[in-house]
Amino acid sequence: MRAFMAGVAALALTATPASAQEAAEQPSVEAQIGGGGRPVGANWARSPVIAQHGMAATAHPLATQIALDVLKDGGNAVDAAIAANAALGLMEPTGNGIGGDLFAIIYDPATGELHGINGSGRSPANQTLDQLLEKLDGAEALPPYGALPITVPGTVDAWFAMHERFGKRSMADNLAPTVRYAREGHPIAPVIGMYLARALRAYSAREDEFDFSNARKVWFADGAAPEVGEIFTNPDLADTLETIGRDGRDAFYDSAMTDGMVDYLQAQGSAFTRADFADHNSEWVEPACVGYKDGYELCELPPNSQGFAALQMVNILKNVDLSQWQRGSAEALHYMVEAKRLAYADVARFYADPAFAALPEELLTDAYGADRFELIDPAKATPEFAPGQIEIAPELEGEGDTTYLTVVDGDGMMVSLIQSNYRGMGGGLVAPGTGFMFQDRGELFSLDPAHPNAYEPAKRPFHTIIPAFVKKDGKPFMTLGLMGGGMQPQGHVQVLVNIVDYGMNLQEAGDAARFNHDGGRQPTEALEGPAADPLGTLYVEPGISEETIEQLRTMGHKVEVVDNGIMFGGYQAIARDPDTGVLTGATEMRKDGQAAGY
Repeated sequence: MRAFMAGVAALALTATPASAQEAAEQPSVEAQIGGGGRPVGANWARSPVIAQHGMAATAHPLATQIALDVLKDGGNAVDAAIAANAALGLMEPTGNGIGGDLFAIIYDPATGELHGINGSGRSPANQTLDQLLEKLDGAEALPPYGALPITVPGTVDAWFAMHERFGKRSMADNLAPTVRYAREGHPIAPVIGMYLARALRAYSAREDEFDFSNARKVWFADGAAPEVGEIFTNPDLADTLETIGRDGRDAFYDSAMTDGMVDYLQAQGSAFTRADFADHNSEWVEPACVGYKDGYELCELPPNSQGFAALQMVNILKNVDLSQWQRGSAEALHYMVEAKRLAYADVARFYADPAFAALPEELLTDAYGADRFELIDPAKATPEFAPGQIEIAPELEGEGDTTYLTVVDGDGMMVSLIQSNYRGMGGGLVAPGTGFMFQDRGELFSLDPAHPNAYEPAKRPFHTIIPAFVKKDGKPFMTLGLMGGGMQPQGHVQVLVNIVDYGMNLQEAGDAARFNHDGGRQPTEALEGPAADPLGTLYVEPGISEETIEQLRTMGHKVEVVDNGIMFGGYQAIARDPDTGVLTGATEMRKDGQAAGY
């Protein structure tokens, strides 16, 4: 995070702590008492959820219940995932909404195939980098607010693409539960309430620089954030979703509603036209899978997302037996952190919209992973890792606010879905009468014209949000996701290591203390010149022992302890036994979520 904070700290609207010092200002209510005991398993984790006929795990209990209701009413996992995602856009607006983008991996039991969908939007087709730079008026990076970082929202189109291919119930039926909750109200959950309050403080500090008036009317009409337990309604969003459910995809992208959004954005300085929305399309892509050990394979989506970073980490870590050390040891953490830093050196150099820059094929090979592994010094942190020698300034790794959900139905269809507005609740702009905020994902473009991720017309920016899927012995095994900017690939790998190398169950694997390494070269920085923060900072949770922390510092790592869980993501997972069909689910103790089945 240091690389980002050095450049645009005054502009950032994220509602997430940027340092251990800020986290320390929020004392834990559990300081006077420890956890209880358990008859089985780790004392710091509750039991995973076990069911047979269907299961959902989301960041809000009501969204989980909506997904189960859809399954019980004859819908499949895709229908239920769409319904739950719509609900989360209402109930968890601090993490997602229809103003953002969506990525998903779907396992289809009818064909035995994995399908990936890239539902990310593009920049305005009629705006060049030079024209954008003129609007930035000397700024070295895109801001996280206002019209300039907005890209076309891709979520609604992705819903309809998924539904057309796999859905069973009508879209109107899938969106109806959220329409009802938006009109009748729902109570604000604890963690979401905290994020809403922080978001209001952050946006209010800069609202003289962008139009925050419509967002205030939607979420903060009384001058304050909704309190925990307060019944919240969003009638504008109800109308928007009802129209989309009734009239289809074009109601959002090619209609009078589109004209209203475009007119508003143009008034705020955007170059978007109706054609930018009408021409938008999601893309079906092929997930890539990399073997780890003991028959486990991790599967991720290709760029413009950062999913392949997790696969590169796996290819590096398969060259060492982590289980020879305890899970919380300095040795195990050192290898995982250095693998992350090596992978992200390549992320910063090569990852971009593949329509504009091809990804080197060597990145996911075993041989390249072994070569990168040889760069790790077992005894100390390497001051800086360069990207691999492969021919071909805002920060990637800020805690982008995101939601991840997963649904598995009784037939074995498995959906791993992630959706986000990026930083904060988005860019702060809400078109009148729509009830949702536009994303600020374009903040992740580089302004260096030589960079593969450089801003160009009709281009998708580098993306942080990634769903994951795990195979075991070639068979579908588990959906997996973990929210939060650059935390996501390293979080996927930490959970996989917990399960494979240390034998944890799904809930233990998510509840175990995590690290979040932040820093290094960024995909928004210029290709030439030194990285702003080459070593970065290793943030750890209190479950990492003081002995381990001191040993890591002796090895050269810059370590800080953060005790509020915010920057370490939000995890959900469902595993399916291929022989019995029994489902095991887990959710995130750091969020308000729920895993449930029937």
